[in-house]
Amino acid sequence: MSKACELKKGSIIGIKNLPYEVESLSVTTPSARGAASIYHFRFRNLVDATKQDVSCHGDDQFDEIDLDTRAVQYLYQQDGVYTFMDVESFEQFELNASQVEQQIPYLVEDMEGIDAMLTDGRVIAIKLPPKVVLKVTQTDPVLKGASVTSRGKTAIVQTGLKVMVPEYLTEGEDIVVDTATGEYVQRANAVNRS
Repeated sequence: MSKACELKKGSIIGIKNLPYEVESLSVTTPSARGAASIYHFRFRNLVDATKQDVSCHGDDQFDEIDLDTRAVQYLYQQDGVYTFMDVESFEQFELNASQVEQQIPYLVEDMEGIDAMLTDGRVIAIKLPPKVVLKVTQTDPVLKGASVTSRGKTAIVQTGLKVMVPEYLTEGEDIVVDTATGEYVQRANAVNRS
């Protein structure tokens, strides 16, 4: 069992024996002394992509669901269908855009480090690594005097995702992006790339 207060975006729980992923959450803290915070969740059913809104207290519990995972590689997208390959068996499978809509901004062809989640032998969702490397394809030019501590600017990466980056970054640079928040972490050359 998982408490509501322990869940975060991307957590997977069971509702009526079906797997649901936390798509978004917010917390309302009442001003009255002694009143409990209310957790507002939007869950996405990983089987049929339906959404369900749930409000509850932090101590309310959700069932854990048993999912198998396999390491996979993202191959390509064609006509809204995303093709992946099991890295051990080389078996390929497809997911439609609605099944991976949260991950699309981070998917780059031939990307590894992805886990496929299966139930009853069927892939129902994928889980991205915590951080991915993406190439900046569009941003404003570097301003004279820009430094590490300067303000940020908007950059668009190869997948179309908009990210706030430091002013000194230029087009063509690889950056590390947090897949949970969509935020810039650092330049890619500062970490080992897989």
